[in-house]
Order: sequence, then structure tokens, then C-alpha cells
Amino acid sequence: MKPVRIRNAMLSLTLLTSFGLAACSNNGNQAADSSPKAPASGSSASAAAATTTEEEVTLRFYFGGDKKSATDEVWKAVSDYVKSKGLNVNFVINTIPFGDPYAEKLLVMSSSGDDWDLNFDGDWLAYRQMSAKGAYMTLNDLLPKYAPNLYKVYQEQGTLAAATVNGNIVALPWTMKMNQRPYVKWRSDVATAANIQPADNSIQTVEDMYDFAHKLQEAAPDQKIGFPAGSALMEIFRTRDELLDLSPMGANQFVIDLNDSTYQVKPIEQLQTYRDLAVYAGKLYKEGIINKDVLVDKEDAATKYRNGKILFANSSHEWTYATETFSDPTFTSSGSLLYPDKKHVNRTALANVAAINANSKHADRVLRFLDMLETDQTLYDLVQYGIEGKTYVLEDGMAKYPDGMDSTTSNYMEWGGQWAFWKPQFMRPTETYGQDFWVKEAEFASEPNNINNPLDGFTFNTESIKNELVQRDQVHSELGVQIEAGIPKNPEASVDEYIAKQQKAGVDKVVAELQKQVDAFVASKK
Repeated sequence: MKPVRIRNAMLSLTLLTSFGLAACSNNGNQAADSSPKAPASGSSASAAAATTTEEEVTLRFYFGGDKKSATDEVWKAVSDYVKSKGLNVNFVINTIPFGDPYAEKLLVMSSSGDDWDLNFDGDWLAYRQMSAKGAYMTLNDLLPKYAPNLYKVYQEQGTLAAATVNGNIVALPWTMKMNQRPYVKWRSDVATAANIQPADNSIQTVEDMYDFAHKLQEAAPDQKIGFPAGSALMEIFRTRDELLDLSPMGANQFVIDLNDSTYQVKPIEQLQTYRDLAVYAGKLYKEGIINKDVLVDKEDAATKYRNGKILFANSSHEWTYATETFSDPTFTSSGSLLYPDKKHVNRTALANVAAINANSKHADRVLRFLDMLETDQTLYDLVQYGIEGKTYVLEDGMAKYPDGMDSTTSNYMEWGGQWAFWKPQFMRPTETYGQDFWVKEAEFASEPNNINNPLDGFTFNTESIKNELVQRDQVHSELGVQIEAGIPKNPEASVDEYIAKQQKAGVDKVVAELQKQVDAFVASKK
């Protein structure tokens, strides 16, 4: 999943959506001998010969990130195992770095007619562009035929609508449920030492955050506070005002009010929300609570927090309750849910998806493999954790790194793109996510103010207004990012200037087109 980090979002991935999990999660209670060992030489091949007569084919998969050193060995074991169950396939696993290279590479491969079989994707990567151009296979008939167990789960969750474009199912969403509404977390060892540790979940508003950050600043004047700025602060203000972001990527920043049944589209800068953010950010920047190097320091805030470089960080339910891997074992962390009485949408089912290439020659085999993954703990352990004793060890049902290995030196565990394959019924506890962690995550996402996105699956076709969006992003880069970091000396005047420049850049045309598409999407769901 994209961590609210790559995912906190990224999170949350959460993360960290979609997310009944509680009723079906075993979370590692299976007997240890259900986990796969490295197959004995020749044993799985003979078993395969006894169970299948179908032609052997090779499936090519693409995932994000860097390829781990044991990947090919693990997927050879995966191949041997599924052959023993009657699925006669080999796997070639390819990786592409996350970020722009991932989306661009998929688009280029698709345009060239490449016939790879499956790839990882998400609404934060290339899914919107790939689905809009018809790069993914229509699965309406194939999914229930070749993956009936997976299809049944989707039917129970009601998540296929999000992955449906013009009536065609074009992706296989993850089956998790989570919500990435904002939390704030802080170094509780510093706060406790200064006798300023607040009561549980007592920091609930921007004003509460501001007051507590001042106390931290007084207690540790030589350390950076790291108050959330930019998109992180924007998310807090959107939550305060119950606004749904229509543009999770880029600087487009269009919203609807979650209480507006007509779904009227608004540019964020024209709302009081943005003006309030600008004024608050300006005050925080002036007082040094937002770091002065906020626009030049490109290091991820989560990494800085773990390494003790900042005392404050934006967070989510997932990363507030996951085990924090601080660089110094004496560091401790606490967190608080912001605006708990406000509505916030659950993470989309499109946060992490598996998609079958429209040119794949073996979609039936891919779907059969995914169906096995939905029902087979041994296969799940092989795909997610690898070979027991080589890439992971089991201790009381917990999947852990082998001795001398961690997340930075892992030969397989925590491989990039695994999130689309997360299955709540099979996930084992890890050192990061303890026993029943995902059960609790799903329970949180089911609380009354955590709601399903009414526009989940909506994809904005930008072709007719692409020039205006380029100009909008340009104006945002020149002025918007400054405002959201608190840098302008006169925030109110800067917001007025920003509104005027965005109108000149064609925001009214963009809103009209976006509204037309939202209206059509809503009408199609009735």
C-alpha cells in the first residue's frame, strides 16, 4: 500500500479501503507448519505432473520499487507450489522505481503493445491514465469464471464499482478497509520529560496543535518542531470543514462538501478553508513552528520523525498505532485523532490494485492464481513473506526478519507492490503491525464518521482542459506552495492574488468541465 508514507497516504495506507475484515481475519493464528519451506528438489515438479496436463506458460508481472535479492528464488517456489495445485505457470517478476518513472514506464509499455500479464497500480500511480486509455483488460466475464472466490469477496464488499469504467471492470482492488483521516503525533519522551504530556486524544483541533507545539518549542528550543505544512496541513483543514478532495495527485485542489448532496465542485482557494490555512500557516512559520527550510528540505517527514530530527508529525490511525521504528530506542511516541466529530472518507478501494494488461494472452491463468491467493494461506505466506528460514522466520505466528536482517537489508519481505495482494484473513502479525492490528484498523474505518467516498471510482478526463490544468499547477508552484508553507508576510493579500491568478489561468473553465463529469458520474450510479 502506499504508505501515508508512500503511502500516508501515503500513508494509509493505508493504508493503510475495502477495509468485513474483523469477521474473517486470522492474523497469524495458523499453525507454524502451514508456512512454506523451500521445496525439496524435484518434489513439486513431480507433484505438478500428477495434477495438471495443461500447457506451461510464463506470466510476466510488474511491481514498484527495487527488486529484492531473493525475489526470483521465492517466485520459483511460488511457481512450484501452484503447479502442485494444478496451475501450470512460471513467473517473471520485474520492478520499476516508484514515482514518475513507474507511471511513465507503464504508459510507454502499453502504447508499444507490450503483452505483460499483470501489474501493480493505484490511484496514486498510473491507474487513472491507464484505465482511461483502455490499457487494462475488461474482466466482467472473466473474473467470476476464473476467480469465483475473489469475485465473491468483492460482491460482499461492494468495491468493484470503484474499479468500473463505463460499465467495465478494469482492475482488481485490494480487499482491505482503512481510513487515513489525520492524526498528529509527537515525541512523548520529550513531552513527558518537560511534564507537558497531554491526556489521550485531547489534541483535536489546529488550535490544540498550535498550543501544544508552543509548549514543545519551549521545552526543547534547540530542536525542530516539524509542524505539518503544505499538503499535510491542507488535509487537516479539509477534515475540519468536511471537504472531499477530488484531486489526490498534483496541485489541482478541487473539493466538494461532504454534506452537499448536489456535489458542487469548488476550487479550494475560493473557500474560507484556504484563507484560514494561509493565516495559520503564516503565524506558524513566523514563530518557527513550521520549519524555515520547509520548501528546500526534501526529506520525508516520517523519516525525519523516526530519526529524531523533528518532534511533531502528521499521521494516521495506521501510523499512530503501528510500532514506531525510532533510530534511538529511548524515543517514544504518542498521538491524537484530529476533528473526530467530522466526516472523513475511507481510503479508496483503488489505493492499491492489481490490473491485467489488455494485451495479456493469459488472463485466465492470472485470475486463477489470484483466486488461489484468496483461499490458500500457504501460497499467501510464500508470496508475501517468501521462504521460511531464508527470507523470514516465524516466532509464535509472527513473521519476522531473519537474524541480521531488517527493512533496509531485507532480501524479500516488505517488497514493493505487495499491498494489492494483502489479504486480511491471512496477514500475520509483524514487528510493525502487531496481533489483530488490521482488525482494529477495519473497526476504526467502520466508525460512524468514517464514510465511504460517494465518488469512489470517479476518474477525471482532463483532455479538454489540460492546458488550463498545466497553468493552474504552474501558478500553484509559484505562489500556492508559498502560501501553504506560511511564507508570505501578508497571507490574506497573497490569497487574493492567488485567486486572481488562478482565475486568469482558467479555473472557471476547469470547474465547469469537472462539474459536468461529476454530474454524469453521479447520474450513472442512480
